[in-house]
Amino acid sequence: MEKIIRVGFIGLNPDSHWAATAHVPALKSLSDKYTIVGVANSTPESARRTAEALGLPYAFESVDELVHSKKVDLVTVTVKVPHHLELVTAALEAGKHVYCEWPLGNGLAEARKMARLAEEKSVVAVVGNQARTALEIEHLRQLIADGFVGKVLSTTLVGSGGNWAGETTDELYYLFDEKNGATMQTIPLAHTLAAMRDVLGDFGPLSARFVSRFDTVKITGTGETRQKTAPDQIMVHGALASGAALSVHYRGGVSRGTNLLWEINGSEGDIQVTGESGHAQMTQLTVRGARGDATEMVPLMPESSAYDGWPDFAGARNVGRIYSRLFEDICNGTQTAPTFQDAVALHELIDAIEQSARI
Repeated sequence: MEKIIRVGFIGLNPDSHWAATAHVPALKSLSDKYTIVGVANSTPESARRTAEALGLPYAFESVDELVHSKKVDLVTVTVKVPHHLELVTAALEAGKHVYCEWPLGNGLAEARKMARLAEEKSVVAVVGNQARTALEIEHLRQLIADGFVGKVLSTTLVGSGGNWAGETTDELYYLFDEKNGATMQTIPLAHTLAAMRDVLGDFGPLSARFVSRFDTVKITGTGETRQKTAPDQIMVHGALASGAALSVHYRGGVSRGTNLLWEINGSEGDIQVTGESGHAQMTQLTVRGARGDATEMVPLMPESSAYDGWPDFAGARNVGRIYSRLFEDICNGTQTAPTFQDAVALHELIDAIEQSARI
């Protein structure tokens, strides 16, 4: 019988939050590999409510109790970005394996600090860059490697962030304050760029410009107006390391037209990747393409059997595929899931984009 990895969550509520809608169904699809044993939330009462609602054996009184429990092998951190450093550090210091949601840190310096600690502790530490494990992205990477488009000449990415326009809820307002490290460039754009790098290779020199068309944000329900410091228009251009031209535009809110369009244009063919959201990590992606003498694009999706056994929701499916890799890494000493070092590289890319935009 294979080892069952026991998971303790920091930040799990039985409602519509990401941990409940993505991580829980992902782990249920891998019940031969994982079991959720307990949770620690902001209060012991909240942990007890979650444990009772989800039928978990343990409601830990504190984060310290969870990370030091002999009943927990893997600590999953699914709280807001400003708390990642403290909580991940606690888990690593206790010698636990860690799955932390992206962004890993509130900025590059925090990410580097956690990556160094994970290396020192010799544990498996992965980050939730789940767009990289999407079946469609893995299939797309193989199409490019097999020469479907020939020599890649250029790539263009347009996406909508969903948030970061002129209105939000009180709960999501923290996204609109750049000091919290949860902006459009660090969340949907970064997730998508991580997938792009897997498919097309490293990025070359890039230039960026940020624009804000909304300086304030209205809070739904109260009508209160608050300051907004995160940009709502992000433009990046330059080249890939291969020399192919690159153009990116992410915009806040939702478009009535295109919310995700990624084009790859080559000497022999063209590919389009589309989705209903600019969050490539959690939307169902559709891949279409044409090459040679063809004049109309046709579906280029993975085999339908590839989806068997995985959750229908793309976000949960992609998270599940990270957990599947993580299981192999823990059991076999491999590095197949996105690591903290991978997270540092992505933080470095976003930091370079932010630095360029400030010039």
